[in-house]
Amino acid sequence: MAASQTLPPPPFNSDVEIISVQVIDTKENQIQETDVNEFDYSQRGQWLRAAVLGANDGLVSVASLMMGVSSVKQDTRAVIVAGFAGLVAGACSMAIGEYVSVCTQRDVEVAQMRREKRKGGNDEKLPNPAQAAVASALAFAVGAVLPLLAAAFIRQHKLRITVVVSVASVALVVFGVVGALLGGTPVAKSTARVLVGGWMAMATTFGLTKLI
Repeated sequence: MAASQTLPPPPFNSDVEIISVQVIDTKENQIQETDVNEFDYSQRGQWLRAAVLGANDGLVSVASLMMGVSSVKQDTRAVIVAGFAGLVAGACSMAIGEYVSVCTQRDVEVAQMRREKRKGGNDEKLPNPAQAAVASALAFAVGAVLPLLAAAFIRQHKLRITVVVSVASVALVVFGVVGALLGGTPVAKSTARVLVGGWMAMATTFGLTKLI
């Protein structure tokens, strides 16, 4: 019988293994970074729209309403009553509008799931109309109460108008900065857009009401 020969083990290439490990680590890091970036901005859209935009709408609407009343009435009580009525009406309008909008969106998503014959769907992933309505109403009220508090204790007519415009301007800047930071958009551009839009609304309401 021929003597059995022991074959030497295959050569071990450590360089190839190290390079493979580095490539795998790099790909995993890229995937993790992609997931983080997608989560930071895509998951914030729903509540960001209801909160920041709702507060901005409340601020601009009530401040403009108070400016319009102040253009023809110097009575502090009339301005405050008009602003409070605008707060309540606007909050209710925002809540109802948001509820109807989210209900429609929910119905569309459910119908799409049925058309695609998806089974075992999770209702938690669908939008919540009641939650969106409450968030919009509260956000509107938070923004609307700022000019009310600014004008509540000022009797002098011109000073009251100046304070309302000043407080509204500062709040608009804050809302613009917060919205830009949370949404990942340019801060200066977003803030300027929000501020100029608020000024235009207040000036238009003041001028047209005084003219009529």
